[in-house]
Amino acid sequence: MMGARNFLRRVGRDEEGVTIVEFAILLLPFLIIVMGGLELGYKSYVRAIAQGAMSDAARRASVQSPTFNASGDALEERIENSIAAQLDTVAIDGDYDISQRRYFDFSDVGNPERIMRDNNGNGQYDASDNDCFEDFNQNGDFDLDAGSAGIAGASDVVFYEVMVELPRLFPFAFLGQDIHRLTLQTAIRNQPYANQPTPPTLCGV
Repeated sequence: MMGARNFLRRVGRDEEGVTIVEFAILLLPFLIIVMGGLELGYKSYVRAIAQGAMSDAARRASVQSPTFNASGDALEERIENSIAAQLDTVAIDGDYDISQRRYFDFSDVGNPERIMRDNNGNGQYDASDNDCFEDFNQNGDFDLDAGSAGIAGASDVVFYEVMVELPRLFPFAFLGQDIHRLTLQTAIRNQPYANQPTPPTLCGV
C-alpha cells in the first residue's frame, strides 16, 4: 500500500513533458495570430502599391501630352497597362479591373447629369414636362451618371477606380474568405491647357 502511495506521489511531482504539452496548446492560437498578421500586412502593402500606381498614373495623365512606357494604342489603355504592370509585381495571382470616367467638375462625380430647368419642381428630370438637363457626354439622353468614357480633355475631371481581387496567402476557412477585395479611387482635374467645352443643354428629350 505504501509503495503505491509513493508511486502516485512521484508521478504527481513529475513535470517531465509538461513544456511540450503547453507548447502544443499554445501553438494553434499563435499560428493563427501570425498568419492573420501576415495577411493583413500583405493586403495593406498591395493597397499602398495600387494607390501609389493609380495616383502616379493620374498625375502623369493630367498634362496635355502625357507619355507612358506601357503598351496600348489609346491613352486610356496605356494608363491602365501602366497601373497593371506595377500591380503585377506585388499582387500574387491577382485580378484587377481598372476604369476611367471623365466629368465636367468634381461635383459631378457619381451624380446624375445636371438638371438646368425643373418645371414641376420635383427634383428630377421629366422629359414630359419639358425639363432641361446638361448633356455632358452628348449622347442625347439624361444619364444617372454624368460621366463618360473616352479621352478626357483640358480641365476635365477624371475619376479612376481600381478593383483588386487578391487570393489569400493562407486560404484557411478560419481566417475568412479566400479572396481579399480592394477598391481604390481617386479623382484629378486635367491641366487647363485649352478651353473646356461647355456641355449643351437639352430640353424635353
